[in-house]
Amino acid sequence: MGTTEDSAAATPATTDWSEVQASPDFAELRRRLRGFVFPMAGLFLAWYLLYVLLADYAHDFMSTKLFGNITVGLVFGLLQFVSTFVITGLYVRFANRVVDPAADKIRHEIEGDGQ
Repeated sequence: MGTTEDSAAATPATTDWSEVQASPDFAELRRRLRGFVFPMAGLFLAWYLLYVLLADYAHDFMSTKLFGNITVGLVFGLLQFVSTFVITGLYVRFANRVVDPAADKIRHEIEGDGQ
């Protein structure tokens, strides 16, 4: 167990958060996170908008039967769920490989190597 002095060195009250935010490591973390999140969100929103527009303006196409009672619209709708799970999996992998190590490095710098 650490002493009171050890834990006092890493308290939020003694950390200069504006300095942390201005650090090159934090800027790189933010750049990498935005580099993944914004394009992925844009891609998903474009895919969703395509689905909505097709459902609204391409009734004949979306009601085309593929087999049995399964239509193109139903398949596209189910693919919305699939794409959500795929994006979630990609983000988890990205966070484990890129975000978490960078965040751990920043946290260790703030808290000190003894933590």
